[in-house]
Amino acid sequence: MYDSDRGIEELLQRREGESLAVEWVAEQMRTFVDLYPNWEDAIGRLAAFLAREDDDS
Repeated sequence: MYDSDRGIEELLQRREGESLAVEWVAEQMRTFVDLYPNWEDAIGRLAAFLAREDDDS
């Protein structure tokens, strides 16, 4: 199990049954990068991955 799996499981448990707006997720990602600038690249990659998830390319 990756460390990220624990965080993902916590997110699922704490936010179970909720609908999250993309705007809320984006703001949380910005806040995270403000607090932890060393993670900027990883957050940018995650955002790009999520944005392109439905692309056929």
